[in-house]
Amino acid sequence: MRRRPPREVARVELTTQIGSVTLPNPVMTASGTSGHGAELADYFDLSALGAVVVKSLAAFAWDGNPPPRLVPTRAGLLNAVGLQGPGVASWLRDDLPRLVDAGARVVASIWGRSVEEFRAAAELLAAAPSDVVAVEVNLSCPNLDDRRQIFAHSESATREVVEATAGCGRPRWAKLSPNVGDLVAIAASALGAGAEAVTLVNTVLGMAIDPATGRPLLGNGGGGLSGPGIHPVAVRAVHDVRAALPSAAIVGVGGVTCGDDAAELLLAGASAVQVGTVTFAEPRAPLRVSRELRRWAEERGIGTIAEVIGATHHGGLP
Repeated sequence: MRRRPPREVARVELTTQIGSVTLPNPVMTASGTSGHGAELADYFDLSALGAVVVKSLAAFAWDGNPPPRLVPTRAGLLNAVGLQGPGVASWLRDDLPRLVDAGARVVASIWGRSVEEFRAAAELLAAAPSDVVAVEVNLSCPNLDDRRQIFAHSESATREVVEATAGCGRPRWAKLSPNVGDLVAIAASALGAGAEAVTLVNTVLGMAIDPATGRPLLGNGGGGLSGPGIHPVAVRAVHDVRAALPSAAIVGVGGVTCGDDAAELLLAGASAVQVGTVTFAEPRAPLRVSRELRRWAEERGIGTIAEVIGATHHGGLP
């Protein structure tokens, strides 16, 4: 009995567009989960990802919060690292060169405690090489000028920060918090102020208490929950912003652990995804997710990843 030849599977075109930024595939690392530089280069070729998003940087060095900073949960990870980092100038000098040598496309993430601190961080990045393809503006930071209210919880504060960061001289993506009443309004404010895309979402507020002592397990008290537990939150956020703002460029992030998770965010309306918490346990996870996403698309006869983006809003896949 003659065997049938294996069915040929056409290669899918994974190139994606986020505003003016073109990436060879839609999978990136997530800020805060793969270090400031080329830490993951020991595990895989960083140029195989769409981009590497580095840990958020301020215009100055910052020590972060007191330990303990990480608490595993049944559904992910609670963290209160507190944005520890060397500052933009030190990063440009000491960390970025190895990323460039590794062939990575780099997205720099910045933060600040005031609009002026955001402005300073952005302007320091103006001298970065073209390998830094975008700047992700992490708006989930306490605003010292407004009673420590989170920037991303206010339309006006979001607008002010995005406008102030134009000095970086490259596309800006506003990373937003899901802990708001009207995420669509915040996203619209960021885009209206000059952001080319919104990154949805940052961590969900959470807390863990030690039953034996009655005291918080994190040194800072509470923190942010990431990982599989927030994936449905991220999917809903991407879906709702895409529905309300159909031309918005969106980067989806939250609990992506496999190709199906990535596909779900793309179907909801994201043009790209970020892989974060799973990387702590599996450093090669971003590359695996990228390969699984390709296989998912090929098995369905999808020619380009653009066919997937937002398909849920148009009746699903053909």
